[in-house]
Amino acid sequence: MKREDIRNIAIIAHVDHGKTTLVDCLLKQSGVFRQNQVVEERVMDSNDLERERGITILSKNTAVNYNGVKINIIDTPGHADFGGEVERVLKMVNGVILVVDAFEGPMPQTKFVLKKALELSLPVIVCINKIDRPEADPARVIDEVLDLFIELDASEDQLDAPFVYASAKSGVAILELGDKPENMKPLFDTIIEHIPAPEGDPDRGTQVLISTIDYNEYVGRIGCGKVDNGTIRVGQDAVIVNYHNPDQVRKVKISKLYEYDGLKKVEVQSATVGSIVAISGIDDIHIGDTICSPEQPEPIPFQKISEPTLSMNFIVNDSPLAGQEGKWVTSRHIRERLFRELNTDVSLRVEETDTTEAFKVSGRGELHLSILIETMRREGYEFAVSKAEVIYRYDEDGKKLEPMERAIIDVPDEFAGAVIQKLSGRKGELLGVSTAAGGYQRLEFSIPSRGLIGYRGEFMTDTKGNGILNTIFDCYAPYKGDIEFRKQGSLIAFEGGESVTYGLYNAQERGTLFIGPGEKVYAGMVIGQSGKGEDIELNVCKKKQMTNTRSSAADEALRLTPPRILSLEQALDFIDNDELLEVTPKSLRIRKKILDPTLRKRAGFKH
Repeated sequence: MKREDIRNIAIIAHVDHGKTTLVDCLLKQSGVFRQNQVVEERVMDSNDLERERGITILSKNTAVNYNGVKINIIDTPGHADFGGEVERVLKMVNGVILVVDAFEGPMPQTKFVLKKALELSLPVIVCINKIDRPEADPARVIDEVLDLFIELDASEDQLDAPFVYASAKSGVAILELGDKPENMKPLFDTIIEHIPAPEGDPDRGTQVLISTIDYNEYVGRIGCGKVDNGTIRVGQDAVIVNYHNPDQVRKVKISKLYEYDGLKKVEVQSATVGSIVAISGIDDIHIGDTICSPEQPEPIPFQKISEPTLSMNFIVNDSPLAGQEGKWVTSRHIRERLFRELNTDVSLRVEETDTTEAFKVSGRGELHLSILIETMRREGYEFAVSKAEVIYRYDEDGKKLEPMERAIIDVPDEFAGAVIQKLSGRKGELLGVSTAAGGYQRLEFSIPSRGLIGYRGEFMTDTKGNGILNTIFDCYAPYKGDIEFRKQGSLIAFEGGESVTYGLYNAQERGTLFIGPGEKVYAGMVIGQSGKGEDIELNVCKKKQMTNTRSSAADEALRLTPPRILSLEQALDFIDNDELLEVTPKSLRIRKKILDPTLRKRAGFKH
């Protein structure tokens, strides 16, 4: 049976190519909002971090009605670090809209998400977005997209993908370049025409594959998935089976069922083939589980989620200023919070360590882990984190393998030399150079994941903020040898107290300071970056001695260079193996793992 009244689509694209803005536009033009309703931009990016950074972190479900057809739309993240979200979502849909920027063309993540869609034989609608950009070149981008289809071995049908040209910001779409744009109708019509209606057997036993998990404080875990066969009803007895663990069968009861309408979940009594539903009331439901009728417990095949490539330790904060700013500070609180994150984030791993004070957290990349740190910090947690390390593997012969990334870099011509030099020093291998639009060069590198740790900040400095760096996980390859990261040492506070202008004035000659006057410091805290290769200990709490010939007013003449305030990402990039980043709701402080200078020196001699 085909459900002609439903279409299920995912919107996939590289980061910043306009997926979320396009979904906004489809929602507005389908009449989801009242005429006079005030609607925020990028309404799908619902949490604060997504709004501030302008990125999508979690895939979101929504639905619009057009000419009597319900279109379920899933907005997916574009960042490689959240690729786990994209992989799963594609199992729920019957086709995808690939959004490509009319200036930038296909980028690394475009290739990644398109490859996943083609592997699942999903039909594709190509939407060339931002055609109103002054430097847009849709004709060139069409050729690049078709080249990408051929490179990824697309089938004949997939190569016949329809092209739609849009400006999501202006809310218009056209089918031929040169047409007069009016509204999004051409895109809606293309969806109805080219995306197949979901198929299934309504008379078979129930089969619902859980593709995403939502979490709510009040109802717990909510499983979202598509009804592949049969009908699912409230009050129905069911069993949960998993394709990768076929021996385990758990009995459950369906207590609440929802469908999506606009941005809301609407409670329903039953749903049949092709509907995307949310199910609450099942405690230990996981991604990849299939909800079936007890008579026919058949799991639906589901690909395994890609493994994490980076890890760091989350440690209970034990600095002299511990517990002064955070609400949740004990190992029990931190453990509870990290394990709760696993409810919704399948690409994350949390492991206990030898000590109860530390937990090893592994994720898909620096951004993945820094988003978790920032989220916990805003919730009132206080803890410390270690430097990110890559996760190595070993082959049958015991050879060490490390994760490799493909880096695509667009830089103005004058900065290309500096970028090539830096990445070559980090064991990067230049695969190709091509000319991009607007006097830019496009450099393609194969580089170990650890070679990119701490590089983004340097990259922005080297290119004066004009470069674009995109990376995507490539494969595991033999270890490329040691990389020397930080050339400079740290400036370390010698004693605790409050920083004063006089002490800082003397310290600033030794390097770049991270703190200003009037800040709390403690012995072993890193207060700046040394100009030399070694660590230097300084007393920044030292006041000028008063005598009858010296007045404290002379202090006011001392000029301090403004300190370099590090963001969370910059601080994570900066810390070395013998340092930790202390994270509290109000402060970020870098410190040495061993605070006592004598013990630190002894530990240094042992190595």
